[in-house]
Amino acid sequence: MDILRVCKELGASNAVQVPTEKLVFQPETRVLCEQNTCGRFGANYTCPPFVGEVEGLIAKTKEFNAAVIWQNIYKLEDSYDFDGMMAGQMKHNNMTMEVAQKACLKHGRDNVLILSAGGCTICKECAAMRQTPCLYPDDALSSLEAYGMNVIESCLAIGMKYINGVNTVTYFSGAFFNSDLF
Repeated sequence: MDILRVCKELGASNAVQVPTEKLVFQPETRVLCEQNTCGRFGANYTCPPFVGEVEGLIAKTKEFNAAVIWQNIYKLEDSYDFDGMMAGQMKHNNMTMEVAQKACLKHGRDNVLILSAGGCTICKECAAMRQTPCLYPDDALSSLEAYGMNVIESCLAIGMKYINGVNTVTYFSGAFFNSDLF
């Protein structure tokens, strides 16, 4: 199974395979998480602080020598179309979960790391809010940013556009793996 091919078959707006070393990881990226810009800090197991220390997560991504980064671009009614943004994120993350299921089914969970846009949204309210175990630990996906990836700088480094026009929103995900296994 070729992750790049699967992303394209599932309708990704754009997808590229790159060496992991081309991607930009910075611990400072997590400042946005700590400022709770998305509302999931301390409220979602796939987000900080639950997901772990950023240095360890960056090191985990660098255990893999290749990545497929994909994006989905969604049209909005206007720049304040919050419902359109959330619908786009849900579509994007559903596609990411499909990529994860196919990649992990074929290659095993230890051989592929899938990161998505924003924290996990499988449950309406994360079990972290009730201080109970995650209901879907094998399916819950963390975000690229939670792992310290600077998506804007990474896009520049790999030739992918971060901003894709007026009244659009763009979401990114990534699959990390060792290219010799694929």
